[in-house]
Amino acid sequence: MSRSPERLAVLALALTLVTGPAAAAWADPEDTAAGVEDVLAPVEDVIAEVESLDGAESESKQGDQVTVTLTSDVLFALDRAVLTPRARQRLRQVAERIQADSAGGTVRIEGHTDDQGTEAYNDALSLRRAQAVRQVLARQLSQVTFQAAGFGERQPKVPNAVQGRPVPENQAKNRRVEIIFNARR
Repeated sequence: MSRSPERLAVLALALTLVTGPAAAAWADPEDTAAGVEDVLAPVEDVIAEVESLDGAESESKQGDQVTVTLTSDVLFALDRAVLTPRARQRLRQVAERIQADSAGGTVRIEGHTDDQGTEAYNDALSLRRAQAVRQVLARQLSQVTFQAAGFGERQPKVPNAVQGRPVPENQAKNRRVEIIFNARR
């Protein structure tokens, strides 16, 4: 084994990392033999989310599953389940995306609310909103099967309150409708 300065420096660094600085200071590189172990660490799914400039729409993909999220503030007036004209334009774009990229199967539409109001009221409101979105998309995509569900405030995207205080920006993100479909490979 050659004792080039570069090789000794690399070996000293490796010993420092493996055994700590004290052992590397006295160790003779020719007398050391360290076993190499495979390092296995679980890899979590990376879910990247792309958000529109106005924050009204985002899209994430996990495997083949695509989730398009529209904030309720864009889709509906406060405390209502009637779609706005702006919402119909956004839903037309979502329908085009589903038409172009869907692998088939059921498209799920899930309504969500913030934590304001009673749980029963939020459950009903989130379901009515999901059904309103389903109705518009079903007219545009007659060959697609849709399933609508309302989750009320049970699945917040971000905490509604921080340190016991409501965070209006977070509450706005939690008021949303998610459109979920499987994309072609």
